[in-house]
Amino acid sequence: MAVTKDDKARIIKDVGLAEKNTGSTDVQIALITERINQLTGHFKEHKKDTNGRRGLLKLVGQRRKLLKYLQRTDLQKYRELLEKLNIRK
Repeated sequence: MAVTKDDKARIIKDVGLAEKNTGSTDVQIALITERINQLTGHFKEHKKDTNGRRGLLKLVGQRRKLLKYLQRTDLQKYRELLEKLNIRK
């Protein structure tokens, strides 16, 4: 259910500038987005998993805060990331 090691490495390589660049805002947003997409698929099957849904909402809030920070600091990178990750905003 969680994001696998290979998936994380692929995401970091696609979004980050280097493999060791795991703490950048772009990479954090991309990893959270991957986790949100996985959880969304989980909730289509398990509609009554309210505890898991709470975790999903926390992830969405965390991603929203990071996106707001990125928008404030680097607008061009923010727009590119939204397009790359296919996030509506």
